[in-house]
Amino acid sequence: MAHFISIGAFLVWAVLVAGSDIRSRRIPNSLVAGGLVAAFASALCNVNPFGIAPAQALFGMLVGMVCLFPFFLLRMMGAADVKVFAVLGAWCGLHALLWLWIAASLVAGIHALAVLLLSRTALRTLWRRDTPALTLGRYRATPYGACLAIPPAIWLICLVAGGSAR
Repeated sequence: MAHFISIGAFLVWAVLVAGSDIRSRRIPNSLVAGGLVAAFASALCNVNPFGIAPAQALFGMLVGMVCLFPFFLLRMMGAADVKVFAVLGAWCGLHALLWLWIAASLVAGIHALAVLLLSRTALRTLWRRDTPALTLGRYRATPYGACLAIPPAIWLICLVAGGSAR
């Protein structure tokens, strides 16, 4: 039963993160903190759906934070995106971070390309800006937090459907 609660907690967290980022381009710190608490609670109770132990959760969280922090410093992503990736490190472990980052980046790239095409923005105009573009015409920038949260949710659903979620 505790495994199902852990699975449900992760899926609800991922949906809330994605929904908040898509709707307002903001992810509340309370949502990030709740995901982190749930990740460590599931690891400590040995019911993490990805099979992550507490030490792996801690290491995954730290690596997730350190890996994306330079992008925040360069103003290429928001602080919430970095924190969400750290929480994903706590839930999914270090071994999954690279693949989650690749999947999220592919989804974000497709979204960004669609925004460029729909807004009819020339690539050269993006290079003239000294700050990141939050809107292009009437279209808003890519919700990278949502792009980060959706792939592991799909992965977990596949694990549950295949009977291999822990």
